[in-house]
Amino acid sequence: MNRRPLHLQSAGCCAAGERAMTAAMREAGTGLKTAWRLQITGAGLGTRLANSIQSQNFPRSGKSLDAAALVWSKAPVIVGAHDTGPLIRSKNGFWLAIPLPAAGKSLRGGRITPGEWERRRGLRLRFVYRRTGPSLLVAEGRLNTKGQAVVSRSKAGRGNVTAPIFLLVPQVKLPKRLDLARDAERALDSVPGLIVANWVEGRL
Repeated sequence: MNRRPLHLQSAGCCAAGERAMTAAMREAGTGLKTAWRLQITGAGLGTRLANSIQSQNFPRSGKSLDAAALVWSKAPVIVGAHDTGPLIRSKNGFWLAIPLPAAGKSLRGGRITPGEWERRRGLRLRFVYRRTGPSLLVAEGRLNTKGQAVVSRSKAGRGNVTAPIFLLVPQVKLPKRLDLARDAERALDSVPGLIVANWVEGRL
C-alpha cells in the first residue's frame, strides 16, 4: 500500500533534480562565456576576439542529471597565447620583425610583414645592425602626413629621411593579458549553489 506513493515521490524528486541540474549548468556556462568575453574586451583585445567565445549546453534539449556546459573559443591559438604569455621565436631561427609606426598596417589585418611592406610601398628595406639594441630594417624615403614612409617624389631628394620601419629581435615574450582559469574556477564553484537555487525555485 505504501509503495506507490513512495515511488511517485521518488520520481518527482528525480524530475526536480534533472531540472535543477540542467538549469544550473546552463547558467554556469552562460556566466563563464560572459566572463571570458568581458576579460578579453577589458584587456583591449577587441570585440571580434571576445565574440569567438562560444558555449553549448548538453543535452541540447530536455533535462538530465548528467547535464553539462562546454565553453570554448573559435580562435584558441590567439586566446591561448594571451592567456599563457608564451615566448615567441622566429620559425626560421633568424629574426622577428616588429613593425614600427612608420610601417603602417597590413591590408589583411594584423601586423604587416617586411615582404608585404616592400610590395606595397615600392621601397627596399635595408638591414642596420646595432650592437647595443635591436637591429633595424630601414627605408630611404619621405614621411607622409600619417608618419608612414613612402616613395619620395623629389628628384633632388628633398625631404628624404632614413626611416626605421621594423625592429628585429630574436624572440619576444608575449605579455599574459588574460586569466581564464580564474573565471572557470569561479563558474565551477558556483554550480552547487545554482543547483540548490533552481531546485528550490522549481518547488515554489
